[in-house]
Amino acid sequence: MAKQTKTTTEFVCAECGASSPKWLGRCPACGKFNTMVEEIITPAAPQKTETGKFATGRAKPLSEITYESYNRTSSGISEFDNVLGGGIVAGSLVLLGGDPGIGKSTLLTQTAAHLSNGHKVLYLSAEESCSQVKMRAKRLNLASDNLLILNETCVDGLETELDGVEFCIIDSIQAVYTEQLSSSAGSVGQVRECAAKLMRIAKSRNITFFIVGHVTKEGSLAGPKVLEHIMDTVLYFEGENQENFRILRAVKNRFGNVAEVGVFEMTGEGIIAVTDYSGVFLSESRGEEAGSAVTPAQTGARCMNVEIQSLVSKTAFGQPRRMPLGVDYNKLVLLIAVLEKRCGLALGGYDVYINAMGGIKLNEPACDLAVCASLASAYLGKPVDKYTAVFGEVGLTGEVRAVSYCEKRVAECVKMGFKKVLVPAKNMKSVTKYADKIAIVPVLYVNTMIKNLFKD
Repeated sequence: MAKQTKTTTEFVCAECGASSPKWLGRCPACGKFNTMVEEIITPAAPQKTETGKFATGRAKPLSEITYESYNRTSSGISEFDNVLGGGIVAGSLVLLGGDPGIGKSTLLTQTAAHLSNGHKVLYLSAEESCSQVKMRAKRLNLASDNLLILNETCVDGLETELDGVEFCIIDSIQAVYTEQLSSSAGSVGQVRECAAKLMRIAKSRNITFFIVGHVTKEGSLAGPKVLEHIMDTVLYFEGENQENFRILRAVKNRFGNVAEVGVFEMTGEGIIAVTDYSGVFLSESRGEEAGSAVTPAQTGARCMNVEIQSLVSKTAFGQPRRMPLGVDYNKLVLLIAVLEKRCGLALGGYDVYINAMGGIKLNEPACDLAVCASLASAYLGKPVDKYTAVFGEVGLTGEVRAVSYCEKRVAECVKMGFKKVLVPAKNMKSVTKYADKIAIVPVLYVNTMIKNLFKD
């Protein structure tokens, strides 16, 4: 009589994937409360292996390892290629996350249609029927005989459908399951095992997988954290459903820069790349009202001018509010303290609201001086000239420190038609060649910047 496989029950943390034989109120690995979820685990049949030997051979010195160059394929969308690091790498796993209705399926459908012109592409839709995918493709005016559509939720038979396929799209990882586990689709165990199965297929058969991932209400990718560790590239698609512009950012990329940002516009004909950022990150009314300043921000390999807007109002409560969007909260508090102590701006009794236009996140220290300029403009009630840009890192002593990519930032200001730019004094030598094209003002301290911008 054949021995039956015994099923066991485990409790798995929905945050970190740690397992326990019994339920715990607090996960011992990550410390989160009420995250242990019951999972029915069916162990695989034991296989006899020869111990004491490595399957892949002997280790080699680094000098003997040959460098492998990655061939990249264009997705047909320039901004998507930039975020990926220059194109799609064969055999890679790309995870695309975002809010419902943000345009993840639309972006990947357009990419699949473009790739199918010279390659065989499989679109596995676990959430929509084949007719629904066809309806979306018709709306986008897309058609191809090499684009295969499959409506399936079980990934166990996927490998038989991949003969000759070079690119495969899974929509989505939370909607598929494997019969090796008895738990429902979307659970921690199912997401982990399905992702591991797709990784084995991708690496063994050199097939590129684009995987759609759901996000939680906090905005992070749903499922265990190991899902992101398995992937070669993790992308977030962000934006408001009421607005036409979308931002695609990379938080992990083994084949490119994680600081890259792509800008898209959602239209009736699909998603198109935006190459002129002036309409996204700059407002037409800048320079007319107080509280706005422009800074050339470096995101990955590109530089773009971003407007920072501030609102300073008398607080109605005992504790003033600090509400930043696109700027780090701790950095904002630090800069407010510098303005109070070193520049004499009494912001302690005012609520401060600050926003980086277009939904972009400014994490680099070179944007500090522009934040200070925006806050000073809002506090003093004097606008900054619309053709003036500011950048530099601000220290606790009020000193403006040198930043990287100074020459590239000034060149971007010249390209966009700005007439004056305030730069750190220690970066002045590297940008003297632009002195005949734009007025370059060296700044050593924050109060010097304020006096220069608001001379009256």
